[in-house]
Amino acid sequence: MAEAAYVALAGELANLIRSGHYAPGVQLPSHADLAASHSVSNIVVRQAIELLELQGLVKRMPRKGVFVSSRKNLVRVSPERQMESAESTYRHESGGNITIERESRDIPADKELRAAFKLQENAAVVLTVTRASEEGKPVSISDTYQPVGIVGIDDAAFLEETVSDQMATPEHRAWLGVSVGTLVKRVRQRFITKDGSTVMISDVSYPKDRYDAFVFRMALGPVESDQFRD
Repeated sequence: MAEAAYVALAGELANLIRSGHYAPGVQLPSHADLAASHSVSNIVVRQAIELLELQGLVKRMPRKGVFVSSRKNLVRVSPERQMESAESTYRHESGGNITIERESRDIPADKELRAAFKLQENAAVVLTVTRASEEGKPVSISDTYQPVGIVGIDDAAFLEETVSDQMATPEHRAWLGVSVGTLVKRVRQRFITKDGSTVMISDVSYPKDRYDAFVFRMALGPVESDQFRD
């Protein structure tokens, strides 16, 4: 999924806020000034400010302007985080040194994956394990599954996310450094095409206290796929 201009601008401003360039309580430049200095439209600036507000980094005060929040909450916002790389996402969240490790391999699809992807018996899927650390501290690990021959999510039209508190799998537990029985925050993602086919499933684990909140927003409009109608 391509990075939208407003997501990129929000990331730049988030870095400036977290680095202290814009201190708590400071008013951000006007929409017009931000548009001019970043060579974007006022619409892009407005969307970027809305995203920063959802992330808890800024607050809008009527007839006064936009100000940096005194407490910088860490809020996970979707679907915008799917519009940028993992490296960019975590760098915008903290401004720290981010390390991403990825490894992929083919594995036999279990019954659940075969049903989700509509695969034949004995079919394989590609498993990609992604580990993220911030200043040497593990912050997330994900298991992503795709049918062999399908790469990326360009064909996806819908993103389904389920957030829950779960006991981590042994591999996720080992990476995050949590003890047996400790709950982690798990996000199950399913990327779906217009015809209802699933092209990717991802299970992401975070330390339970990583985020202050999880926000998912979407545009409400005509539903094009029959599977999403009552």
